[in-house]
Amino acid sequence: MRKINKPEPRVTTIGRAAKIPQNAEAKMAAIDDEDRPKKKIVHEIGQDLALLSVGELNDRIALLREEIARLEAVAASKKASRDVASQFFKK
Repeated sequence: MRKINKPEPRVTTIGRAAKIPQNAEAKMAAIDDEDRPKKKIVHEIGQDLALLSVGELNDRIALLREEIARLEAVAASKKASRDVASQFFKK
């Protein structure tokens, strides 16, 4: 008996994503990630910290320290303005 070669079914890419080699996908993903703007760290007081890595926790600590310094500077500026106004109106 003679074997009959059946033709393989034809697959078209109409309506489907074309197959891209895996290494090309990895290269494209790396390029895409570099081009995207970095996601801004947002910390919500009281949020669950269990899912954050040590690096992410350190980043948030640094962010919060910068914010504390900013708040203290603004508070000192406002206190100085209030003191000047207070001295002016006491005369």
